[in-house]
Amino acid sequence: MYRRDRSVQLGGSSSALYNNLSVLRLPQRQLACFCTVHGPAVNVLSAATDGLGGSQRQLRPPPAAPAAAAAAVTQAAWCVLPARVLLVLTSQKGVQMYESDGSVMVYWHALDVTEQPQAQAVFARGISAAGERFICVGTSSGTVLVFDIPHKGTNVTVSEVLEEHRHAITDIAAELGQAPEGAGDLVTADDAGALCIWSSGEEFTLLNKIPALGCTCSSVKLWNGVVAAGYGNGQIRLYEAATGVLRAEVNAHARWIYALDLAPLTGKLLSGAEDSFVHVWKLSRNPDTDNVEIEHCHAECVTDTQICGARFCDPEGCSFAVTGYDLSEIFRYSQV
Repeated sequence: MYRRDRSVQLGGSSSALYNNLSVLRLPQRQLACFCTVHGPAVNVLSAATDGLGGSQRQLRPPPAAPAAAAAAVTQAAWCVLPARVLLVLTSQKGVQMYESDGSVMVYWHALDVTEQPQAQAVFARGISAAGERFICVGTSSGTVLVFDIPHKGTNVTVSEVLEEHRHAITDIAAELGQAPEGAGDLVTADDAGALCIWSSGEEFTLLNKIPALGCTCSSVKLWNGVVAAGYGNGQIRLYEAATGVLRAEVNAHARWIYALDLAPLTGKLLSGAEDSFVHVWKLSRNPDTDNVEIEHCHAECVTDTQICGARFCDPEGCSFAVTGYDLSEIFRYSQV
């Protein structure tokens, strides 16, 4: 069971975007940092574990030209690498990387709009750290940009472009547990519902492709060789990363799923959707059959709220946070 704790107040509100919440734990300072997107701005705030205190700042990516209009931000997420933590923003213009507190811009990558048909929207979306030193970012053309991140400094480079998807990238996730041999350590999802499993390294290798369902896969996670995918029809599907075999299918929500998250130490899965519900599930493997199993643990209704972001606040899944469209606060819940 989870109970509602003190909310964290936002300086603005949250847009109706997939995965519109990122959480960074700072246990040594007993702080949690949150960021959400609203239009052309990103709200970055910190709060103590009891919800009190902390600070706020608003990031607005610089326009591509002095007189240009501000570009709408599509996602903001912290990427935790062994050597550093970066706050990555995606927008209609490109990709911006900041130091973790948002104080200094480290890198700016502009999207090439000249290659796109005039009627087609251009944007970046889908952010994840990968391996020891890479950050992957998806684009509206279906490509995935792989950035090589130095241990310090601003010498960020595009080391590779992955071109397997044919539709806009929606989400990217790295392995959160221990990947079995041959299972890969990165999964990418697109607007048609196709999933690609990759092995990261000096060169990224495509290991498996799960065909499109004809329904958007809006959020995806990877844990111990299991792909958890949330779809626009409200379903959660669990696949074997190594083989692409469907292991479980749950009609989890009545409406479009906007966010999934996984607690790496326990296998708890968090889902949030347009139907105002947040669910906590438990993933496990049957030791006798090796089948992937999913168990429902908790349901929470956030009344009259179109949920657009949901994240665990600790690796055990003992607490989580939720954002909703046009909501000027972040709801927090903890286990009792």
